Amino acid sequence: MTTSSEAWQALSAWQPQTIADLIAADPEARLQMLVRNVADIRFDFAKTHLDGEALAILSTLAEAQDFAGRRKTLFAGGIANPTEGRAAEHSAERGEGAPESVHVAQALHQRMRMLIDAIEADAFGEIRHLLHIGIGGSALGPDLLIDALGRHGSRYDVAIVSNVDGAALAEVFAKFDPAYTLVAVASKTFTTTETLLNAASALQWLEEAGVDDPVGRFIALTANPERAVEWGVDETRILPFSETVGGRYSLWSSIGFPAALALGWDAFQDMLEGAAEMDRHFRLADGADNICLLAAFADQIYANRLGCQTRAVFAYDERLRLLPVYLQQLEMESNGKRVTLDGAPLAQQSAPITWGGVGTDAQHAVFQLLHQGTHLTPVEFVVAREPDHILDDAHHETLVANCIAQGAALMTGRASDDGARAYPGNRPSTTILLEQVTPHSLGALIAFYEHRVFANAVLLGINPFDQFGVELGKEMAKGLAEGTVHFDPATEALMQAALGD
Repeated sequence: MTTSSEAWQALSAWQPQTIADLIAADPEARLQMLVRNVADIRFDFAKTHLDGEALAILSTLAEAQDFAGRRKTLFAGGIANPTEGRAAEHSAERGEGAPESVHVAQALHQRMRMLIDAIEADAFGEIRHLLHIGIGGSALGPDLLIDALGRHGSRYDVAIVSNVDGAALAEVFAKFDPAYTLVAVASKTFTTTETLLNAASALQWLEEAGVDDPVGRFIALTANPERAVEWGVDETRILPFSETVGGRYSLWSSIGFPAALALGWDAFQDMLEGAAEMDRHFRLADGADNICLLAAFADQIYANRLGCQTRAVFAYDERLRLLPVYLQQLEMESNGKRVTLDGAPLAQQSAPITWGGVGTDAQHAVFQLLHQGTHLTPVEFVVAREPDHILDDAHHETLVANCIAQGAALMTGRASDDGARAYPGNRPSTTILLEQVTPHSLGALIAFYEHRVFANAVLLGINPFDQFGVELGKEMAKGLAEGTVHFDPATEALMQAALGD
């Protein structure tokens, strides 16, 4: 059997052809090899450097890294997160996982639905506004869902505050009426400094407004109910989720409460079902037929054969404008690692830097570099066939035409005797085409990215489910604020300049 080292060596020796030549050689075979339709989403990798030889090498690498075994462990509820000694069971929230974990997730979803029913029945009084306080995975997921799916009106005004900068809360306080506001505090541990500081300020706001029983307006979304009770939230208003659900994978759990409340339970359920459809594909499809693994194959040739340090994602749909931001955490916090599962230094490059933007806005800001800059950057376009408006069809036609033309232009380029007007071409892109932006399709899309992250982690031999790198800066910030830790002279001088008298 080929070892992973031998597979990496083979990838280093592999010589990519130009994308245009690969397509021209046999267009029909190219599309058959690199285009997949899953969950009513078309995933098109035809404009990448992947070829039959690269797929064979990377399939061998996947086998050497026991992709099938690690995938089985993931869905069986085994120890998929070895550094913390626990499972990674976000798929169980969607009904795909160990039976006992699926049962627990369904029971907790029912608890959330009952609380939503109580809110709708005015058990908390008349509620018009929801202030959701969290950070990282406790905020990015709900924010993406509500922004994408709630544009034609949600049943409640929802504001999601993550930044500890008081200006973020002050903006919400200025537009929400405290007499009609509910506050959700989302924190897996219920110890996150920024979140609890914001929560305390929100409580003070309710108290100063004369709201009866202000603590009674708080709902806790957490995997640590005991700490929420200590903070003051009654256990009947705590929506727990499993310790085995990571923060950046948690929007399917009670962390998705603001989306379920604002969009309605049916929409939340549809999102879970869309993700479950992608789960089943990922669990059952093998090799390059597995779209998540195929995407990881492309990621690896760019990061570890062609030296690309970044990956750009552009949403050609206003509804998906927060997708690149969401993916930054999902991809870089998961796979931004420097050691393997056994603690050895990682011999390959880990996750590329994820960045991006929205539709034609980005074309007039950053595409100059993509077309003519010295950096090779794989680009991902995300677009929908159906628009979200009833304006002139020209709006959507122009949007989609720009999306498709950019991918073609990156690939073909244009020769010119004038260097300033020459485009080198042979620059890769992938296109993800949704039929519509619906709860089902968005759920499937997010699950695709989750499993793509996992597939990349398997190929690299790393753990995508811990995030110790996040902790060091937080510990040092706490020490600075409390004056319990002393730092280098440059840092001390900066602290004095920023916060000194």
